[in-house]
Amino acid sequence: MFASAFGASPTPMVVTDARGSDNPIVWVNDAFVALTGYTRAELYGRNCRMLQGQGTDPGEIRRMRDAVATSKKIACELFNYRKDGSAFWNAMTICPVRDEGGAVAWFFAAQADMTDKRRSEQAMRGTNDELERLVDARTADLQAALEQKTALLHEVDHRVKNNLQVISSLMLLKARRTPEGEARDALQSMAERVGALSTAHRMLYSAGDVTRFDLREFAADFLADLTAGIDPDRTTVEAEVDSIAVSAAMAAPLALMMHELATNAVRHAFPNGRSGRVSITARRDDGGLRLLIQDDGVGIAAGPVNPAGFGHSLVEMVVRQLRGTIAWNEAMPGTRVEITIPLDRAN
Repeated sequence: MFASAFGASPTPMVVTDARGSDNPIVWVNDAFVALTGYTRAELYGRNCRMLQGQGTDPGEIRRMRDAVATSKKIACELFNYRKDGSAFWNAMTICPVRDEGGAVAWFFAAQADMTDKRRSEQAMRGTNDELERLVDARTADLQAALEQKTALLHEVDHRVKNNLQVISSLMLLKARRTPEGEARDALQSMAERVGALSTAHRMLYSAGDVTRFDLREFAADFLADLTAGIDPDRTTVEAEVDSIAVSAAMAAPLALMMHELATNAVRHAFPNGRSGRVSITARRDDGGLRLLIQDDGVGIAAGPVNPAGFGHSLVEMVVRQLRGTIAWNEAMPGTRVEITIPLDRAN
């Protein structure tokens, strides 16, 4: 019954005599005959190595022979040859079959033609290799384009910085040659504002990521310039600014706004030789960027009136541009300016 079932099975099967000389083939089914192209008469009495050839892996042959010699079950895959010389990949599972006394009497092997599977795998590997090559080439192109764009943006920021510095220098030169009064003060203020913008572009130029602007770095640079021109014994400027990376598009507006608020506090909060302190705080929370400029000076109402000044309007215009909110409050003493600016999640 088993022989009849195995004989009709579509799976190629072979039985060899473990006690015969050179482990000869003693039975095959029709599927094995169809797979190899040999007749039963050509197969019986011969060793299965007759299917091996030049392309058969010696290492896999050695592994199979060791398993047979030690009567162990093994699964392997060999490159075999049919009677007509055509090659195929032969996957087989070889099992020892013992007699009633426990001695190995036969070896039974079920086999499968894996040629189509191997071809598909090879084609897939070829496709994967080609895809990897295309991806690598595309990645290299994108990297080159990104480097070119970065270099271009660096160059733009560098040139803008240089041009702004020239403009600021020209305005300062003109201010020095202008008699004291509103015109001179206006030129001086505008030159400083242009200088703040120049600092922002210089930082973008020197940064590794041209799409980001670090607020803490700008604040440190800007405050160094601001405190260099004041008497530290009379006016103290303190800053606690988080390292907040904002988009490059926000660099100029934020630089201008921080410059305007801090400069106005230093210049106007402490008239007539009065001493005081200015604090700048910048934090990031769920609401975005929260900026606080506070001084302990005379306050908004008591401050000197400057008909030609427009710092208050400039700050509010910048805050609106950044879609933020601003609140001017008397701090008793001094002035407290609170600004909230939304930050995109990408920032």
